[in-house]
Amino acid sequence: MTNPLYDELFGRHRDSDRSFLHLPDGGTLSFRAFLDMAAQFANALGAAGLDPGDRLAVQVEKSAEALAVYAAAAQTGVIFLPLNTAYTADEVDYFVGNSGARLVLCDPAAEARLAPVAAAHGAALMTLGGDGRGSFADAAADRPATFAPVDRAADDLAAFLYTSGTTGRSKGAMLTQENLLSNARVLTDHWRFTETDVLLHALPIFHTHGLFVATNVCLLAGASMILLPRFDADAVIGWLPRATTMMGVPTFYTRLLDDARLTRDLVGHMRLFVSGSAPLLSETHEAFEARTGQRILERYGMTETNMNTSNPYDGPRIAGTVGQPLPGVELKITDPETGAEVAQGEIGVIEVRGPNVFKGYWQMPDKTREELRENGFFITGDLARIDEDGYVRIVGRAKDLVITGGFNVYPKEIEEALDAQPGVLESAVIGVPHPDFGEAVVGVLVPAPGQTPDTDAIAAAIGGSLARFKQPKRLVVLDELPRNTMGKVQKNVLRERFAGLFA
Repeated sequence: MTNPLYDELFGRHRDSDRSFLHLPDGGTLSFRAFLDMAAQFANALGAAGLDPGDRLAVQVEKSAEALAVYAAAAQTGVIFLPLNTAYTADEVDYFVGNSGARLVLCDPAAEARLAPVAAAHGAALMTLGGDGRGSFADAAADRPATFAPVDRAADDLAAFLYTSGTTGRSKGAMLTQENLLSNARVLTDHWRFTETDVLLHALPIFHTHGLFVATNVCLLAGASMILLPRFDADAVIGWLPRATTMMGVPTFYTRLLDDARLTRDLVGHMRLFVSGSAPLLSETHEAFEARTGQRILERYGMTETNMNTSNPYDGPRIAGTVGQPLPGVELKITDPETGAEVAQGEIGVIEVRGPNVFKGYWQMPDKTREELRENGFFITGDLARIDEDGYVRIVGRAKDLVITGGFNVYPKEIEEALDAQPGVLESAVIGVPHPDFGEAVVGVLVPAPGQTPDTDAIAAAIGGSLARFKQPKRLVVLDELPRNTMGKVQKNVLRERFAGLFA
């Protein structure tokens, strides 16, 4: 009997008493103790009536127990469906109904709210809190700490991850065992992870970054993790002396830079900082290096593919780029209209092919055909160019492209010009309806601390470096940009907010 995902990530540590998880209270959990818990959970899933291929929807707080549910799903062949803890009952209703989940696992505080959702779709409902308590934990408590892994093949589905749904209903990306394993193998090697590493893990585990990148890489390498429930600057700074690596989103690094305790001495022993899930501003990249002597490694991935590119471990980590394609990943830049590959340096849509690319969208064959070509290339929808060094430079989402007066405007170019202006912390450029131009370019500015951007002066300053059609027709100032839980700017929210600006 073989189960590649369980065998490679979990089973190989079955008899190890080395520390796997360092917990916020100072305690530790060995690989053996963690896998004993996972086996009990696997037995509980079986007792709840779940069979291989059934879906398990999980909306719980981050904890060692929550990670053990993931291990139990792999062990039983159940398809793991992690859900953002911020989702409302109405949103969870869609995911449970669309996926056909047999069991919903939620926080005890959400039980009353989600019970009608589960009942409406014929799913069972059990609870698991961030403290490890709940009806699911109770059901597992007396179960054996052994469970024979269910036979699975590399092409069998291991997980569903739903896209963010900013332009319509979320799509369930079907990820196979090999999708997850191939990416973990490449990243473990590319980023030089070994069992001596200790990863500071402050990411959520309902997202590919925290679960299928950070956790899977540590499991494959036999590394340990400091498992923080969320990012908290005090906690991160307190734990950094015990870590060797950290993965984060740009917000983590900007918040650390705001803290005077972030020094070269604090992180001098660290070997790697990784950033992803949202673009890292060049200014943040450079400020972090100036303060710490550490150059952040930025990479690029998607829900449907896990990681596609990475700046090198050895070699130049170039700010403003996401590096080069990872080993085994084919990447090309194509014309969005014709699908033909464009010349190097020209802007087009990123397409990728490799063992990391998902199997398709659950129950959405039309969407699958639209975005996953018959030859295996996935049309990411991200606009980019490949520079003279072979590094990928993302300029935005195809859906964020502004077409004004018949001309294409790539938001990233305008944002870089705006970000460089006095008094501007960051910016977002969007297109909104305009009676003459179809769409008008609008720049949304966030002030630097204690400053007030002079929008007239900024408009004049960028006028000398940008063609007239690229220049924002209006600059507006907001206290902050709307972001999702992974730090990505929600431009759809901005477009809705300013849709009537030129009406």
